[in-house]
Amino acid sequence: MTTDDHGQREPQREPYERDGQREPYEQPHEIPDNTAVRVALWRAMHVRVDPPPLVFEDEIGLRLADPAAGWEDRPDMDPGVTAGFRAAVVARARFVEDLLLQQVDDGVTQYVVLGAGLDTFAQRRPEIAARLRVFEIDQPGTQAWKRRRLIELGYGVPDGLRLVPVDFETAGENGEGGDDGEDREGGEGGEDWWEALTEAGFRPERPAVVACTGVTQYLGKDATAATLRRLAGLAPGSTLAMTFLLPAELLDAADRPLLEAVKPQARAAGTPFVSFYTPDEMLALARDAGFADPRHIPGTALADRYFADRTDGLRPSSGEDLLLATV
Repeated sequence: MTTDDHGQREPQREPYERDGQREPYEQPHEIPDNTAVRVALWRAMHVRVDPPPLVFEDEIGLRLADPAAGWEDRPDMDPGVTAGFRAAVVARARFVEDLLLQQVDDGVTQYVVLGAGLDTFAQRRPEIAARLRVFEIDQPGTQAWKRRRLIELGYGVPDGLRLVPVDFETAGENGEGGDDGEDREGGEGGEDWWEALTEAGFRPERPAVVACTGVTQYLGKDATAATLRRLAGLAPGSTLAMTFLLPAELLDAADRPLLEAVKPQARAAGTPFVSFYTPDEMLALARDAGFADPRHIPGTALADRYFADRTDGLRPSSGEDLLLATV
């Protein structure tokens, strides 16, 4: 079973509707993750409802998602209620992309996106992507669906874009169970994500930029620690940008009710928030993993950087900060 965009349970093999036609999926689980679709739609909402200057422009994700008519009227797309979430999503995307562009100018030629979802960097910035090898890691079904949609829309999948399928539920380090601590049966795509990445052409001896945004709240802390240990072994000059959710007590008072309202919705959709971190806790995890000088980038810093001159009051909600670590 999986969930639709409203968190309702539906069969994995349920056809999807495109241009009024019902088309069967080619394999089980071939459907984008509910949370990935929501992020893509929030990016598009920023373009459609927020006045300029825009922090981040992306409507290609909307084309990929191809939601049903009236998607803007969904409760989770309410322009006012979800403004803080929408702003946080575009702020982190802009931060990562600014970081990547700087690193490309410094000679980095590899870009890894963990939990890529409907990321559209390679389609929006083909002139930059042509200077890189881009590795997008996500669930096998999401990757199969995305490959098909890219071809249908005429973007194709160039050689420099590698869609790496990994079943995160069975790809725990050393064959461990899923992130909820339960043992799971292995299956296609259940190999270690690092092995899958290198088999896709990643060169560990060369520096890379790694983005991991909107992921750690869905992983157990042991899984995040294992990921950090692996990334700390990247080539010198590599950089990691990873977001994490703060405990409720560290949020602004106005944002706490929103978090408490979202948590049961996430659980009902099958994507519960399982991990929250204080900044000190995340920095300690990074140091223990082997990063010498990790930095905490508070969400307020992104607000000051990208939203300071706005007159419409749009600012990211508190609750999501960034870890920035260089090898």
